Amino acid sequence: MAPARTRKITLVPQRPPATPFARRPPLQGPLTATGAEWSQHQSHGSSLPHHRLLAYQKSLELLAAVRGAQIRDAKLRDEALRAAKGTCLNLAEGAGRVTRADKARAYAIARGECVEAVAATEIAGQAGDAVDEAVVEVVAIGNELYLMLGALIR
Repeated sequence: MAPARTRKITLVPQRPPATPFARRPPLQGPLTATGAEWSQHQSHGSSLPHHRLLAYQKSLELLAAVRGAQIRDAKLRDEALRAAKGTCLNLAEGAGRVTRADKARAYAIARGECVEAVAATEIAGQAGDAVDEAVVEVVAIGNELYLMLGALIR
């Protein structure tokens, strides 16, 4: 029998894969989650960019408030819910984009959806088709989110 051949294997350390965020410092400021909020996302293993945005969390609050308004008019309810969901989705899309122009476009669409969700809820409230206290809450959350989105667009 012939002797067994052995190969010498050398391990070369590999660099971590490059990501679009590798060259940028972490975002700071009023529109990003830090500290305890971020550790919650890390504990779930999320590395999705929209989870770092406080504006995304606020958009989810807007969606919950629109649902809480219990709009009785089916057409207005559908319009308000679609717009609130569109706000959340466009915010997430913008966070996932790389170029500043792409981000701004998605955030601008989210801002328009936010205004539409608030307006549909206000109209339902004026028509007597929604819970008055919830309408006030939707307007307050919508106003905060509108300002946050304006800052993200710039």
